[in-house]
Amino acid sequence: MEPEPTHPAVRRTKRVAWLLDEAIRIPGTNRRVGLDPILGLLPFVGDFVTAFFSLYIVVEAIIAGAKKRTIVRMLVNIGLDTVLGSLPIVGDLFDVYWKANVKNRKLLEESLAS
Repeated sequence: MEPEPTHPAVRRTKRVAWLLDEAIRIPGTNRRVGLDPILGLLPFVGDFVTAFFSLYIVVEAIIAGAKKRTIVRMLVNIGLDTVLGSLPIVGDLFDVYWKANVKNRKLLEESLAS
């Protein structure tokens, strides 16, 4: 188990990232998924709904004063997740492995630590 983040923005975004990317363990595996790949099964709508929730982490990063480069990388992660995740079948598999929200939370944590 990883230590509890110290910056309030990182603590707030940790739960959102977990819910969207890692909340449910796939039975018989060590793989975890969240609402992002599950809602992504709904063509187009699901990916755009989760993109909206993913932007919460970006907003927290902006408010916390994260570096501009970090914000851009976070938006690219969300863009890739939304565009590639909306592809039929391949996009659903992509969503299981590409955890944009966990990546973005880690980017936020690194940006605020430096």
